Order: sequence, then structure tokens, then C-alpha cells
Amino acid sequence: MDRHTQNKERIAPLRAAMYDFEQSAVREALVEVCAQDAVFRLAFPFETTEGVGAYYDKAYAPLLRAIPDLERRDHIVMAGPTPEGHDWVGCGGYYCGTFQAPWLDIPPTGHLMHMRFHEFYRIVEGRIVEMQALWDIPEVMMQAGAWPMVPSLGREWHVPAPASNDGIVPGPYEAASGTTTCQHIIDMLDHLKKHPSQGGPEVMEMARFWHPRMNWYGPSGIGTGRGIEGFRKWHQIPFLNGMPDRGQYVDEITYHFFGDRNYAAVTGWPDMYQTITHDGWLGIAPVGKKIEMRSLDFWRVEKDLIRENWVLVDLLHMYDQIGVDVFARMREFNKVRSGFDPVTGVAL
Repeated sequence: MDRHTQNKERIAPLRAAMYDFEQSAVREALVEVCAQDAVFRLAFPFETTEGVGAYYDKAYAPLLRAIPDLERRDHIVMAGPTPEGHDWVGCGGYYCGTFQAPWLDIPPTGHLMHMRFHEFYRIVEGRIVEMQALWDIPEVMMQAGAWPMVPSLGREWHVPAPASNDGIVPGPYEAASGTTTCQHIIDMLDHLKKHPSQGGPEVMEMARFWHPRMNWYGPSGIGTGRGIEGFRKWHQIPFLNGMPDRGQYVDEITYHFFGDRNYAAVTGWPDMYQTITHDGWLGIAPVGKKIEMRSLDFWRVEKDLIRENWVLVDLLHMYDQIGVDVFARMREFNKVRSGFDPVTGVAL
């Protein structure tokens, strides 16, 4: 069996333990698959943690207390090598369950909650040595009616699994197709970066890379865009109006691209730098500050064109860098809710 198929099988017990989420089983599965000194890079406010025990206690234990019937559902599992020679497994899906108690001071709803995740694992000799992961925490705030920032320009909805129903990519690993898919994405991104510094929208040659019925599934706070026009209206144009220097600091970042059949992925920590200027972004005044962004993406290519693109961006980390405490703003909403301190908005 090739090593990339082995790597996907290596994390399968962890994914299974998180489907029927029970504390001891998940801890055991993590210990079994992770190196002792594994580094876990998580979305704000969790940030970077070293070691399985600290990672579980920081990330999963509070989530399980809030959602006792917690369940993990993967709809993308892919693997492959990067040009730098590292082996990664990428997983995308949802954590879901009944939201019964506060989590991060987000008020519970008593209803089913879903939170999108992108989790990337770097594996060396059968062990996870590094994870880079984003959880769509703003999505949970929105479901609780407690999102304190501006409305999304794109469509907020339950982002679906791949339309082709083939996101759990089987073995054996096909190096040629994975490389071709990955190169299509790299070429597309190279063309995107030409605009606006090298010309108008035509320099991106989007019709060369994207399917006319493509879906761009952005994070909560930005939302989904349908087709090239939807992508440009609801994400790209506002993004470039506020941060026209994006793509100009590639020497300061490291991408990790890998492909698996008709899927490609990229992970990096961070993988973008740009400055909020001009028109501002997401209702943010043009603070003139250079910020880093974490964006973890999956793409599905169909008939040599990108049909679906799943994107998560650590928006809470972006706000934190410019001095906006989203959680403090959210707690203001909670002061009149039962079970929260009427002065601080913190869960009692």
C-alpha cells in the first residue's frame, strides 16, 4: 500500500472515535496517532498548543461539555506530498450536535449546531507531527443569534459536501492526477494575483480555470458566491478594494499545496499578508495595518475546471490583530440572556 493511502488509513480510527465522540476513546485515538511533541495550530482564540493532552483539554473538552452528543462528520479526506517533500492529510467537514451549554460564551440554542472545520495533518513515519486547523466559530455565533459584526455579503447557509459525492478519496494514490490537479490550482492562483497590480479582471483569465457554475464556499462572515460573478461580487471585489496589496508578500509565507486525484488543498500558517487600506473590509475602517491571514482551502476539479472551492479564513484572528475583540462585543449581546452575567455577558 502506498504511503498516502496508509496515512489516510492511519487517521481513520481518530475520525471514527470522533464520530461517536466519547472522551476516553478520543484521547486514546489521539495518543495512538500523534507524536508525543505534536504541535497543534488552531483558530483564534485557541492558537498553538504542544502535546495531545493540552490540545484535548483546550479544544475538545469545553466543546464536549457544551455539546454532549458531539459528532464529527468528514466529507473530504485527501492526502498527498507537497513540492517540499512533506506528506499531508486534509480533512474537511462538520462538528455537530445539540448545543446545550455555553461555549466560548456563545449562548446555547438547545438545537442542533453545526460548525465547519478544515484540519490538515502533517505525518512523519505514521505519526501526526503537526496540525493546522480552522474551525468556523463565527458560524456558531450566527446560529446562536450572537454574531456582533457586519452581515455577510455572500450567502450564509449549511455549506454542502462535494456534489460529486467522492470527497473521501480512495487509494491507491495516483501521483499523476494529483499533480495535475494541484498544478491547475497553482496556475489559477498565479493568475488571480496579477489583478489589480498588472491589469484589470481580464488578466486573471478566470474562465480558463473556473467552471461557469462554480461555488465558492467562503467562511461565515463572508458567505458563499455562485459562479464567477458571485465570487467577484461577494468576495473578491470587496477584498481587493480594502486590501489591494494582497499577493505582494509571497516571500514571507510558506504554502503547502498537495493534490489527490481531482482534489487539491493548501495549508499555511499564515498563508497571506496584506494591508487594510482604501475602502476598508467587512465594515472595518482602513486602519493602514499589515495583517496576516490564515486560509485553509480545498478545491474540486471537474472536467479540467474548478467546480467547488471550500475556504475557511480565521476572521477572528484578523479582527484581533487590528484591536477588535469580537468576543467582548458578543458578550454585550448576552447580558439580557438567562444564564449570563448581566454586567459582563460571561456565562455563569
